[in-house]
Amino acid sequence: MTPGLELCKRFYDEVVRHVVDVPHSAALMGRGSEVLGYDDAMSTDHNCEARVLLFVDGDLDVRVPPEFEGRAAFVEVHTIRGYFRQQLGWDPVQAPTVAEWFTFPEANLLTLTAGAVFRDDLGLQDVRDQLAYYPDDVWRYLMIAAWWRVHPEMNIVGRIGYVGDELGSSVLGAQLVQDLMRLCFLVERRYAPYSKWFGTAFSRLSCGPSLTPLLQDVLRTTSWEQREQALMAAFRAVGELSNQRGITRPVELAVGRLWDRPFEVVWGDFPAALAEDIEDPHVRRIAERWPAGGIEQARALLWRVDDRRQLLPLLE
Repeated sequence: MTPGLELCKRFYDEVVRHVVDVPHSAALMGRGSEVLGYDDAMSTDHNCEARVLLFVDGDLDVRVPPEFEGRAAFVEVHTIRGYFRQQLGWDPVQAPTVAEWFTFPEANLLTLTAGAVFRDDLGLQDVRDQLAYYPDDVWRYLMIAAWWRVHPEMNIVGRIGYVGDELGSSVLGAQLVQDLMRLCFLVERRYAPYSKWFGTAFSRLSCGPSLTPLLQDVLRTTSWEQREQALMAAFRAVGELSNQRGITRPVELAVGRLWDRPFEVVWGDFPAALAEDIEDPHVRRIAERWPAGGIEQARALLWRVDDRRQLLPLLE
């Protein structure tokens, strides 16, 4: 099977570039497993076509030559500004604001920075580079939010199991596995994809091979006591990963109990260490208003462009 990205590049090289006689940029990005490089033979059962996103300064009618009519091939024509306004509600003539960064859907940021640019007369890659990853202080806040999603819930895994609700305990344990995986994407400064490719992308992180067995241990447990121990091992591994990367001052990891209850958790105060290094006053204000990550949760809920813009006034 020819990978979709290669197929689209060949379509541009062999067809599209020969019928466009104005300065332009051409790329494959946006929707589609082939943009992320995860397409396989099964992907060809729907929406499998050679396609190119063509960017020009004005209107342009691009007609595919007659010999390609009826084949699965097409060209989308956009302006750069119009495309990014459509995809993110953001005008690329200016760098994204802090409020915009907090409301951009992460999976969209990935699809707009993945794929490939085949030709670039108009500066498309410069725009993609602006979105390559979160600014440092935004990144630090998102990690604060991610750590707070994990720590308070670890104690509850045992509390749920203690009353005999092993199903509820295992469901929460699985959620914490996902949250720890999201932390790993942040630690490695990589955007996480949507659910279909979330595990695949995690396996390709540098920490994926070593952490996957620990996370699978959590999912395999059948009692809250086993789950608690497996989660502590996984939490400790992610904490050590953060310390190894030098993201903050070294954070001590310790086992503790809340209110002397018989449930153990591993904790390291990564949120406090991360907050120490945030310099942007706008990010600091947001961190003080939503220290447990309410913004991140709302961003996940309001994913459409028009919905996202409703959040902006809250962040000004």
